[in-house]
Amino acid sequence: MNVYTSEKIRNVVLLGHGGCGKTTLAEAMAFSAGITKRQGKVEEGNTISDYDKEEARRLFSITTSVIPIVYEDTKINILDTPGYFDFAGQVEEGLAAADAAVIVIAAKSGIEVGTLKAWEYCEKYKLPRMFFVTDMDDDNASYRQVVEDLTQHYGKKIAPFHIPIRENEKFVGFVNVVKMAGRRFTSMGKYEECEIPDYSMENLNKFRETLLDSVAETSEELMEKYFAGEEFTQEEISGALRENVIEGNVVPVLMGSGLYAQGPAMLLQAIEKYFPAPPKRECRGKAVKNGEVFQADYNEGLPMSAKVFKTIADPFIGKFSLIKVCSGVLKSDSSIYNADRDTEEKISRLYILRGKEQIEVNELHAGDIGAIGKLSDTLTGDTLSAKAFPIIYDRPVMPVPYTSQRFKTKNKGDDDKVSQALAKLMDEDLTLKIVNDKENRQSLLYGIGDQQLDIVVAKLLNKYKVEIEIMKPRVPYRETLRKKIRVQGKYKKQSGGHGQYGDVHIEFEPSGNMEEAYVFEEKVFGGAVPKNYFPAVEKGIAECVIKGPLAGYPVVGLKATLVDGSYHPVDSSEMAFKMATIQAFKQGFMAVSPILLEPIATLKVLVPDKYTGDIMGDLNKRRGRVLGMNPITGGKQEITADIPLSELYGYSTDLRSMTGGAGDFSYEFNRYEQAPGDVQQKVIDENEKELIAAGE
Repeated sequence: MNVYTSEKIRNVVLLGHGGCGKTTLAEAMAFSAGITKRQGKVEEGNTISDYDKEEARRLFSITTSVIPIVYEDTKINILDTPGYFDFAGQVEEGLAAADAAVIVIAAKSGIEVGTLKAWEYCEKYKLPRMFFVTDMDDDNASYRQVVEDLTQHYGKKIAPFHIPIRENEKFVGFVNVVKMAGRRFTSMGKYEECEIPDYSMENLNKFRETLLDSVAETSEELMEKYFAGEEFTQEEISGALRENVIEGNVVPVLMGSGLYAQGPAMLLQAIEKYFPAPPKRECRGKAVKNGEVFQADYNEGLPMSAKVFKTIADPFIGKFSLIKVCSGVLKSDSSIYNADRDTEEKISRLYILRGKEQIEVNELHAGDIGAIGKLSDTLTGDTLSAKAFPIIYDRPVMPVPYTSQRFKTKNKGDDDKVSQALAKLMDEDLTLKIVNDKENRQSLLYGIGDQQLDIVVAKLLNKYKVEIEIMKPRVPYRETLRKKIRVQGKYKKQSGGHGQYGDVHIEFEPSGNMEEAYVFEEKVFGGAVPKNYFPAVEKGIAECVIKGPLAGYPVVGLKATLVDGSYHPVDSSEMAFKMATIQAFKQGFMAVSPILLEPIATLKVLVPDKYTGDIMGDLNKRRGRVLGMNPITGGKQEITADIPLSELYGYSTDLRSMTGGAGDFSYEFNRYEQAPGDVQQKVIDENEKELIAAGE
């Protein structure tokens, strides 16, 4: 592939609801540009972007992939992102490399939750955007309704650039509102000029007037010309619209059919014409040596710097670090410095990836997207630069994973293999997290949702040939006591020679501090227990609180005071006093009606206003206590509630079901509270079943 300078590059992310047709549109764009001779289909598992086996099997995108397309003399890097919400981290990676966005809408479905979220992403990253209404070949497609709904949501910014032409209820072409010309589709990806149908004139004049209003507002000179009734030239219209689109004041709406490659050629043309080249966008980093702001702005004349926005760690195609060059020119034979890791690496080869296809290139200019193979120390979010001028860019902010599953390796000998495979998957997906919960004897796999975790299990099996089982996590309950008790523990054993003898009298009572497992004191008088055995007594208590006798959970809030005891000058030992303490603990703890404490989390749920009643009703069913509601801009409410952590299992799926995917949530641990009697008994019964199953 040729080398493209910064001005001849466009980086465009495809956003939209799951199943709206992003991948089909990307495939149609590649076909229209002549990259492929046959257009692939999602249903056949042969598209450029959905090359992963899990994507082909499940028929939807799981990761963000890059499809570089050359349109005339411009290189357009298409970033095809997943639409399903479990893969929000992949969307964030695509956004980190984009300079503009195309939000795809299925004409039949119209505006969906994913459409609204795509707009929010664009607002967050200040990305110029346009809408592409696809599936216009569908009999139930209503372009007019989509435009009306978009206008209702986003106001006068919405500017339809196209109007559909239908004959015998079939989608056959479009009217270009900007050029006031008809277009009829001829063959896949191509069209010819045609007359504008009479029935289109009413909408055409209305949309045209909206465009001219936008053009007039770009300068005083054009405003005067507009009020004087003079016609704008085509150059004035195109220039003003481009300025408005880049500023976000105008959002074009285009349309077509991805399946039949009707419209992608116009979309490529609009991307080249109206979207900014990278130098039009701001890009700032920090110079490591002096701490000053480095204004990169995709300037080819500055020292080279690049940010790694994605990592591919695949056992079949190898490891690739996907980069966007932020300044200067990156050459294939150069040495690069990773300021985040303080390591230097030599580039042997430089690539452009098109799906899984690797195209070798000699250099990449500022603003371009490429890939470097086999960087040993580099991870997603790292910055690469020249060692003489080290730079660091801000790391992408990833969604926090709140959905967890407990997992076990199926085959005992595969523990190391599973660990290595999970590490590679976490390199690829920063929203995956492993937590080793030693207190509750479990390993936890965290992700954005259950679908994502299900795919992790499948990838481990199909790519890395290891199996894990996932199950409901053990909730980190705690055990404590409410009353004071004095108890004796005596350990006596005689088996020839020296025996074993230890005798302790211990008072157990609440310490009042639930942050600490135990407090140990001694109030022994007259040497009833020699001082050298005190540490053994405390060691016995320390071992007991790790796994309480009620349901096997850690004990907290315990005060243990050694008040009396006895010893044998020959048979007493540290082990004997430790065993006596353990006996005293088990006997005393269970004698004073111990209780189970459950973790309480503070939950925040962000939902559109219309769902607040359903959410609060559901929280009540989950034993939640609503603390308050805060109105958020955009017609949303933030509901805050205290809720038992055990009731949050499966909440991600349930919240999406209740809100159609429009709800988001987060939580953090707050405190422990006494569990209700029925909950306590249920946990005790479950623990007994686990012990029986484990043969303990």
